Amino acid sequence: MADFTGKLNRNERKFRLAAIVLLFAYLGTSSAQVPAPAPPQSQPILIRGGTAHLGNGQVIENSMIRFENGKFTFVGTAGEFIPDDNTKIIDATGKHIYPGLIAANTTLGLAEIDQVRATLDFSETGDLNPNVRSIIAYNTDSKIIPTVRSNGVLLAQVTPQGGRIPGTSSVVQLDAWNWEDAAYKTDIGIHLNWPSRFTFSGWWAEPGGVKPNDDYPKQVADLRDFFSEAKAYSATANPAEINQRFEAMKELFTGEKKLFVNVNEASEIIEVIEFGRQFNLKTVIAGGRDAWRVADRLKANNIPVILQSLFELPARTDDDVDVIFRLPYLLKQAGVEFCLSHNWSWDQRNLPFVAGSAAAYGLTKEEALMAVTASPAKILGIENSAGTIEAGKDATLIISSGDILDMKTSNVEMAFIQGRQVDLEDLHKMLYRKFREKYE
Repeated sequence: MADFTGKLNRNERKFRLAAIVLLFAYLGTSSAQVPAPAPPQSQPILIRGGTAHLGNGQVIENSMIRFENGKFTFVGTAGEFIPDDNTKIIDATGKHIYPGLIAANTTLGLAEIDQVRATLDFSETGDLNPNVRSIIAYNTDSKIIPTVRSNGVLLAQVTPQGGRIPGTSSVVQLDAWNWEDAAYKTDIGIHLNWPSRFTFSGWWAEPGGVKPNDDYPKQVADLRDFFSEAKAYSATANPAEINQRFEAMKELFTGEKKLFVNVNEASEIIEVIEFGRQFNLKTVIAGGRDAWRVADRLKANNIPVILQSLFELPARTDDDVDVIFRLPYLLKQAGVEFCLSHNWSWDQRNLPFVAGSAAAYGLTKEEALMAVTASPAKILGIENSAGTIEAGKDATLIISSGDILDMKTSNVEMAFIQGRQVDLEDLHKMLYRKFREKYE
């Protein structure tokens, strides 16, 4: 962004000035600390009287939900369970209870201020980095995390970006002292940014032209070569030389890890499907803007999709204006497994409203809820402990005085992660109180 004389051009100066202003504004709020993580659950808790949305499509009116030592022990209707004297009782009459929401394929905890590079820790130097682990870069002191947590998102898949193979993702719970405490399920999959058939100039505010990517065939061929070498390495019992990149990929070929592929165009999704079949991989499509166009192939190959955002315009001028909003419904109708996510780390706070939009364009409300609870849990391989309110699973849930999918009424009053009651204080609430009191 600098000219050949070594001097900064006008756009570069504006960009750096804006970054400096943002950084100082951020540092100026340092008095608002991230709340301390909650201690372990100390006594049984019973939530009674609320409307429980279990995350599996079921709804229980006048429910009774008990958990102890961080696990659900009873889920049913009021009157079916009699608490003992040691049980703490929470009256949720007139309120709604949901499983904690799960944010898939996000840089939450890896990015703080988008325009300040020093606060970004989601990419490494180099193009092929399957051995990079996002979990060790996860920042539990991020001020973004409490703002996301306040809207019901309690688990997240922290995902690296940058380069062709940016690294390995892990699932974290969003109330922890450090990344070791946060780790919920580590190194679940390797991420691949599939090459695009087209190159784009400009940026989102000033889009430029589009032209074919002449290097596309070579880029795909290079990927096939790399995966072929990695597969051959994984089949070698005692390699003469340890290759850390190939070591990280071994579990891809045994099925213990999944391959998450960022891809949107229909023709590219077809190539990704064939690529996964060639190497016998468990493939997940991330992004998936054109997934509805190739839904039959995705269904036939049992490939799930992480829909990255519904708040976008169609990519083609001849598409229906609401086709992006109807994506979840179209995939549901085709029998394709999918979940919902959002684009940015800070924007994950809007995840329940993304689901609400899906409910306005074809899905039922319970199906939309599943797309941010049970479905991501299954895709991320944590369905045995998270995603639904069921006896034996982790007691990760939220209580809202309104419909969590509706931004007008949603009001998360309480949240529990593995039975621990989470502090829902955040920077946004602090600033709201500060300036409200000023004018009162």
